[in-house]
Amino acid sequence: MERSNITRRLQTFAMAVMATLIGGLVWAQEKAAQLDVDVDMNKGTDMSGNWMQNPLIWVIGALVLIILIALVARGGNSK
Repeated sequence: MERSNITRRLQTFAMAVMATLIGGLVWAQEKAAQLDVDVDMNKGTDMSGNWMQNPLIWVIGALVLIILIALVARGGNSK
């Protein structure tokens, strides 16, 4: 019986040490780095940088995707 008592105490001690270490790691990452990054998304007036924001491109892309899926699902039947 004494052997299991020692084992139980060692397990409890190990769990306490692990909880303390994990708490220390979480506490150490609490403060975020102070990074001042300024990103200018609107550098120019041309459409070369933001063509993906055009809704017409998304509609055309969706139509092409639907047509491709329909062709693949159709199989290859020549009937």
